Amino acid sequence: MTTTDTAGGLPVTAHEEPGHDQGVHGYHKQKDEHLKRLRRIEGQIRGLQRMVDEDTYCIDILTQVSASTKALQSFALQLLEEHLRHCVADAALKGGEEIDAKVEEATKAIARMLRT
Repeated sequence: MTTTDTAGGLPVTAHEEPGHDQGVHGYHKQKDEHLKRLRRIEGQIRGLQRMVDEDTYCIDILTQVSASTKALQSFALQLLEEHLRHCVADAALKGGEEIDAKVEEATKAIARMLRT
């Protein structure tokens, strides 16, 4: 199922089909750390808006865009690692079609990350 985020018009995929655990996810133990990190990234983005509003020099804005992009990429890699350690590893223990599905899902997520 794909929905649209009302704030930014970006596609958001929600997994409601069978095979997607709606319980505890791999990032659960670091949830507070992740939220803190995302709030920091959110602050960087607000800083970019402020820089544009204040007519800051283009190269200075681009430097901050690069820093924000790297922060999001780093967050995504950590989340991917946690997914592999938790969800994919759990599917590997169960075996069968579930491991194939989880590996395919992770592969597609990696491909999306590489396209950015």
